[in-house]
Amino acid sequence: MVAPTAIRSLSVRDLNIPLTAPFGIAGGAQDIARNLLVTVELADGTRGYGEAAPFPAFNGETQDAARDAINAIRVKIEGADVREWRQIGLVVRREITKAASARCAIETALLDALTRRAQLPLWVYFGGASRTLETDMTITTGSVDEAITAALDIQQRGIQTIKIKIGAGDLQLDIERIIAVHNVVPDAPILLDGNGGLSADSALNMLGALHIQGVAPVLFEQPVPRDDWAGLRQVAQWGGVTVATDESVTTPAEALRLAFEHAAQVANIKLMKSGIMEGLEIFAICRAAGIGLMIGGMVESILAMTTSACFAAGLGGFRFVDLDTPMFMTENPFIGGFEQRGATLDLSNITAGHGVTPR
Repeated sequence: MVAPTAIRSLSVRDLNIPLTAPFGIAGGAQDIARNLLVTVELADGTRGYGEAAPFPAFNGETQDAARDAINAIRVKIEGADVREWRQIGLVVRREITKAASARCAIETALLDALTRRAQLPLWVYFGGASRTLETDMTITTGSVDEAITAALDIQQRGIQTIKIKIGAGDLQLDIERIIAVHNVVPDAPILLDGNGGLSADSALNMLGALHIQGVAPVLFEQPVPRDDWAGLRQVAQWGGVTVATDESVTTPAEALRLAFEHAAQVANIKLMKSGIMEGLEIFAICRAAGIGLMIGGMVESILAMTTSACFAAGLGGFRFVDLDTPMFMTENPFIGGFEQRGATLDLSNITAGHGVTPR
């Protein structure tokens, strides 16, 4: 007899969502979120959903590559029992070594199906530490005028903390953008995100120039390239600002290195770069080592963003929250997920799984 928790099928389809404007980082930009929707159906008819959000500007991973990885492993997942999601996850980790967003989508769909069937909210499954988070909102790369317009829009949305993407090539332009944002919203805490686009010397020069103008960022995320650990440590030690890793820490091994080398004070966990299983391991290492926590994502819809919100709220301890990309999308092809009021992401109304279902 087939168990009701057996995985009857795993399927994947394209999830293409236009953006309100190109989402630019130091490595490039995209004007459409070319993502994937993974559906896991159990023998009893329960369905779980996961999202893959590859971002070629980060690691070259494309929608096609992620789709191929998911289709290739499907036969090894169908027929397994969703209650053994960690065992399935080990297979996924072994088979999918490069397409991290594909791993994340599969693990999300598995956990969503498991917790929907159990009528358990995903944030409760992760620990139930909290049911709300306060997110920032991002100003992507662009001109000074565009930064000012975006900052005022963020303020009107009731969001206090502003994250500014920098490192696209023109250091002086970035300094002018940051100062302009500070001048129009002087009380807003400012986070900087270099996406690995600066050298340590450039990052320190920028911070010095901002200090002269009375601008004190509360966080500097990934100022230098992912493999420049010496440069990362240099900015963390001499920059006078809290430094967070992003691209430098996407695996448990890299989190261990961060703990041993004290190269930054905070780690930004992005499930789309690590998957859920490895994200849990990174979380545990950081907590044990006294490393601060941030939750972030790629260019993701409400589905993946709600999953990350459940992860961070359920586990607790996340000081910085950057779950804003649904606000950059022109449409929402889903119902459910967190409810947003200003900066507050509220998970209270989720009754089972991550609560997000395709329309």
